[in-house]
Amino acid sequence: MALWKRFWLLATVIWVVVCLLNAVTILAFSEGEESKALQPLLLAIAVPALLYGALWVYFRLRRK
Repeated sequence: MALWKRFWLLATVIWVVVCLLNAVTILAFSEGEESKALQPLLLAIAVPALLYGALWVYFRLRRK
């Protein structure tokens, strides 16, 4: 596995854990504000996917 993929995986795990903790905190302490917890959950998926795509394109273009 390439080094950038290992760093991406590490950053993704940290990012997802922080986003999940944020969403759980919102659900636990904000009564009637469950819709606010969707934003961190969406960011937990979208940011690592976009970062992976950007890094993949960068290293693909750099190789040529």
